[in-house]
Amino acid sequence: MPISRAICGGTELLDSISILKKIDLSPGMKVADLGCGGSGHFSFQVARIVGDEGVVYAVDILKSVLRTIEVKAKLEGINNIKTVWSNLEVLGAAKIENGFLDAALLVNILFQSKKHQEIFKETARVLKRGGKLLVIDWKPTGGAFGPPIQNRVKKDSLRMIATEEGFRVREEFEAGQYHFGIIFEKE
Repeated sequence: MPISRAICGGTELLDSISILKKIDLSPGMKVADLGCGGSGHFSFQVARIVGDEGVVYAVDILKSVLRTIEVKAKLEGINNIKTVWSNLEVLGAAKIENGFLDAALLVNILFQSKKHQEIFKETARVLKRGGKLLVIDWKPTGGAFGPPIQNRVKKDSLRMIATEEGFRVREEFEAGQYHFGIIFEKE
C-alpha cells in the first residue's frame, strides 16, 4: 500500500531547513538521504547546502521514486544528487563505500520496518567515524496524522540499537508537532 504524503510528513509537517541546521552540514560534504521517498524533499535541501562540491545520495527501494528524483533534479539544474537503489535492511546493499559519508538521514522510514537493527548496521557501515545520523520519525502518541500507533518507533529502542551499532546520542529535539528528532554520532 503506498504511503500518502501526509503520512510521510512532507513539507507541510516538517521544517527541513531548521531541522538540517542541527547537523551542521556544510559545502563539500557527502550525505545520504536513506529512504528518500517520492518527493526527495530532504535530498534537495541537502543538495543546496552541500553545493556542487558535495554530493547527496538519494537512496530508496522503489526505482520509480528514484526516477522521479532524477527528473526533478534535472529540471531544477541540481547536479549533485546521485540516486541509489537499495534495500536498507540488507547489510552492504547500498552501493556506497564503507566509511564514506559525513552524514546520513533516516527521515520517516523506521516506522515502515521492523528491521531497525539492520538499518542501523547499514547506516553505520557507510558513515565515517564522527559522522552524523539524523533520525526523524513519528512520535509514539496518537494524532490526526501518521501511521498506526503500533507501527511507530520508540526512542528508547532506537537509542539502544544505535548504541549497539556504535553510535552515541548527541541531541534529541522536537521535530514538529508530530515528530521527534535524534542526532547520533558514529564513534
